[in-house]
Amino acid sequence: MDRTFVRRKRINFLIFSLTAVCALVALSVLFFILGYIAYHGFSSLSWNFLTKLPKPVGEQGGGIANAIVGTAKLVGLAGLLGIPVGVLGAVYLAEYGNNRTGFAIRYCADILNGVPSIVVGVFAYTLIVLPMKRFSALAGSAALAIILIPVVLRTTEEFIRLVPGAIREAALALGVPQWKVILFVVLPTASRGIITGILLALSRIAGETAPLIFTAFGNRFWDNGLLNPIASLPHTIFTYAIAPYEDWHRQAWAAALILLLVVLTGNVAARWINRTHGI
Repeated sequence: MDRTFVRRKRINFLIFSLTAVCALVALSVLFFILGYIAYHGFSSLSWNFLTKLPKPVGEQGGGIANAIVGTAKLVGLAGLLGIPVGVLGAVYLAEYGNNRTGFAIRYCADILNGVPSIVVGVFAYTLIVLPMKRFSALAGSAALAIILIPVVLRTTEEFIRLVPGAIREAALALGVPQWKVILFVVLPTASRGIITGILLALSRIAGETAPLIFTAFGNRFWDNGLLNPIASLPHTIFTYAIAPYEDWHRQAWAAALILLLVVLTGNVAARWINRTHGI
């Protein structure tokens, strides 16, 4: 009995140590990436870098103000296109989707969620850019919206399903129509979780590069409308990183640091909302 107890204690300690080491390795990789980007990018950060346009090729200095604004426009427009579709689709799946149609929609959403972003970019290029014969902010936002929709749909569905059935039954027992129950009871109850899913989805598409190469393309000036090419942080980082100019490399590190902070802020905000105001 004592030998068995000692053996179990040793095995338990071994498994605990192994899992702790794996967790520390995962965290160390994350902090190494954060530290490495901060080390190379922080020295190039300045007010001019955040508020000025890029300089012509060969000139030192300049900024990425157009890329920051362009990223905000692309993500915002993608949200306007994709969030309503994702949320309404999630309502259908959660409330009426226990059938073959619902199963097919979930299956397609899961497949779309796993499609490489570059494939989405090529699709948007074929469907939007070629017929319009121009790169544009609209095409870039549409590509990002395609990536956004399945993420919002599946996360929102899960949070709606977490709403206790007793709340629905109580409202229905009072004679409230089901559409009002969904609109005024279910969605407000699940709103914190839905916001969490939306923030995580927006954080994800903010860092996508491949779709924007085929759709928004980039612009070294302020964009003019939705039908013209537009700058973005991911595309700017990609362009500067492969350029043969040392100054552009420093600016790429600084832009990467800004993008990383934006994505981390979105993720932290989503986790905070879910933890403190969850269902």
